Amino acid sequence: MNATTKTVFAAIMSAGVAAAFVPATAVAQGANQGWYKTCTKQEDNDVCVVQNIVTAPSGQLLTAIGLIEVAGKVNRKILQVTVPTARLIQPGVGLQVDGGQAQRVEYAICMPETCVAEILLTDAMIASFKKGGELVLTSVNYQRTPNPLRISLEGFTQAYDGEPIAQSELQERQRLLQEEMTKKAEEARKKLEEAQAEAKKN
Repeated sequence: MNATTKTVFAAIMSAGVAAAFVPATAVAQGANQGWYKTCTKQEDNDVCVVQNIVTAPSGQLLTAIGLIEVAGKVNRKILQVTVPTARLIQPGVGLQVDGGQAQRVEYAICMPETCVAEILLTDAMIASFKKGGELVLTSVNYQRTPNPLRISLEGFTQAYDGEPIAQSELQERQRLLQEEMTKKAEEARKKLEEAQAEAKKN
């Protein structure tokens, strides 16, 4: 990770708005949150992120994508993809729009729960997202099995060109996500207890 990337990383982490760095908390039913934009001021930088987060029914993060634009003391546009750990590093993450040529996104950093891949965000990439119907992100797990994940690009243009959601709305989203995670964890605990009780009977 070079100095510029570290600066961007620090700005985004402090801002707390990038999908690329969210923990493994999210919505149930294996759905995605749809595209939305958040913006924040971080010291001498304005950081805006257009993002989408996809989770498993258990609430585990499956992937998150963030188109990050930093303006100010640091000026940079990057695209970041977050996937769970236990991935093969060398293949990176494949990024493909509507069955077109897949583009390799190299991993930049791995943390305890997630690995983050990043690539410079270009106008051509943004245009392809706006015109496209579906985005496919493919990582390769430690068993050398590709894990493609499909994300609809519906709503991307509106999110990218529109106004960011308010901080209050972002906080409400986070509150609802946390409530849903707590509910799912409780349901999973009850099912486990019921299964254990049934096993004892047999």
